[in-house]
Amino acid sequence: MRHRVKTNKLNRYASHRKALLNNLARSVFESESIITTTAKAKAVRPLVEKIITKAKEANATDSPDRRVALNRDINKHFNDRKLVYKIVHEIAPRYENRNGGYTRILKIGYRKGDASELSILQLLPKEE
Repeated sequence: MRHRVKTNKLNRYASHRKALLNNLARSVFESESIITTTAKAKAVRPLVEKIITKAKEANATDSPDRRVALNRDINKHFNDRKLVYKIVHEIAPRYENRNGGYTRILKIGYRKGDASELSILQLLPKEE
């Protein structure tokens, strides 16, 4: 039975899956759009959205202690302070008035070699 099972295993053991998802999330934040398989895109989407929500909270809070804690919580996924700065100060303010739904998955077809379904995972542009 698969009751209350949230994540797709992606045919990887836990540490490999965690590293894969962190690397995909890093790529999304660095380039704002990636091409990957649909299963991987669906698996990494919740991680990306949670990170953006934490970054929004870090921007909105008045407490410096809470801001540092949230920045460290984001940093544990990437171990890169410059990327955390970009997420908190450049990406998160775009979604200031938006409650979730920061990414979209667009299906683009099938890969030639193994017929895996490919998708584009991208951050939504700023609303005007």
